[in-house]
Amino acid sequence: MLQPSMSDTRANLFDLSLAECEALAVEMGVKTFHGRNLFKWLHKHGITDFDAMTDLPKALRDRLRDTVRVELPRIVATHPSADGTIKWVMALHDGQRIETVCIPEGKRRTICVSSQVGCALECAFCATARQGFNRNLTVSEIIGQVWHAARELAQPPTNVVMMGMGEPLANFDAVVKAMDIMQDDLAYMLAKQRVTLSTSGIVPNIYRLRAVSDVSLAVSLHAPNDALRDQLVPINQKYPLAELIPACKAYIGHDKRRKITWEYVMLDGVNDSLIHAKQLIRLLEGVPSKLNLIPFNPFTGSDFCTSPMERIEAFRLRLTGAGIFAMTRKTRGDEIAAACGQLVGRVEDRTRRIGLPVTQS
Repeated sequence: MLQPSMSDTRANLFDLSLAECEALAVEMGVKTFHGRNLFKWLHKHGITDFDAMTDLPKALRDRLRDTVRVELPRIVATHPSADGTIKWVMALHDGQRIETVCIPEGKRRTICVSSQVGCALECAFCATARQGFNRNLTVSEIIGQVWHAARELAQPPTNVVMMGMGEPLANFDAVVKAMDIMQDDLAYMLAKQRVTLSTSGIVPNIYRLRAVSDVSLAVSLHAPNDALRDQLVPINQKYPLAELIPACKAYIGHDKRRKITWEYVMLDGVNDSLIHAKQLIRLLEGVPSKLNLIPFNPFTGSDFCTSPMERIEAFRLRLTGAGIFAMTRKTRGDEIAAACGQLVGRVEDRTRRIGLPVTQS
């Protein structure tokens, strides 16, 4: 594999879709099926050495070697957890680092993929937000995380969740293109319901996503009213619940098989009372929903504490009693800082912002 170079301006093959690989083949004077084969070698077989792509004409391989590059993030550290979770730290060409997590569960191999270097949305309970924000990831840097996972596990992932570092809908084009590659039969063959995008609620881009994709949608909710959500998830100040909820309902449309997955981190004394549960029931009325209650995963510098398990269970039972499917997410990989909200990577912050204190509402 070619080593990353900030001065190499040649097109990176891992930034290309199947159609673009086919177009590249035609541009180089060969048939479109050679472009399909090239795409298949890269993604399905994990081969980056042109000499090993034996069904491509030698003249094409020689020209590819001279005119394009093959560049991916590099795994620089691997952190296994006692529960089977694995966190990979990946270095990018500019010295930034991101984190990717594999969560095994029976026959499932779920890969939690990052979409940005850091995050600019400043959710109060998230370690990634404390790192600040540097830039969006490219298509190759996003799909490269899945590529490496497939190689490290010696088999493709069964599920991908865009829930790693960053806000996926703030990197819309690259994320959508990468998710399309994940679903391609010549690449990772993931069914649409096995790819999940998690957003904090960039409402216009939820509508945009509905027009071009039908992956599963998860929403970082974390509060049942605007006053509290404004503090926990500051993007709510721009796109309040009165706009977010209709956008989510529109995303699943009239398909009775689909649900919105709501992520709700349980913060002791902040959002975990039965009053909050009652407000949440009212908020989600009429929305096909699945609710994940997430025990808060502490990190250095956080002012929050995890809700007691008995309070989380009381909260869950109040929701299920009202007909909302709710489950408490099992914490995985927390001892290697790979659990929800703990990913940090290495980020050269360009925002220099300081979070606001949070009070109960």
